[in-house]
Amino acid sequence: MRLLILHGPNMNLFGIRSAKKKQIITLDKINQHIRRFIRNKNLEIKIIQTHSETKAVSYIQNNRKKFNGIIITPGPWDETGYILLDLLQLINMNYTIINIENKKNNLFKDSKIIYHTDILKSFEEAIDQYVS
Repeated sequence: MRLLILHGPNMNLFGIRSAKKKQIITLDKINQHIRRFIRNKNLEIKIIQTHSETKAVSYIQNNRKKFNGIIITPGPWDETGYILLDLLQLINMNYTIINIENKKNNLFKDSKIIYHTDILKSFEEAIDQYVS
């Protein structure tokens, strides 16, 4: 089983967001946690982060046959990511949205959305959906 983890805009600055909540969680720590979490699972992952919806869409299009599912932290794309949403519906691939702000109204509202106050638990739950 191969998963793509796609971190959207500003996830590289997650440490600033978490510091406002008196936490110290950076994107690097999230990625390290994900790699440790899947260590004994039958999973391979590819993790990318981009601010460009165009680059994300191109990457998914070019690599869609390499992955069984996608976990996405869309950030602002949850309000503006029409191209990404259209692609995901078009290729009919399983995907999960990690909602980092617990926003109720977003483009992906009909998708599988996970939100925990602990972002690491959100990723664990999302990954566990793909483990057989």
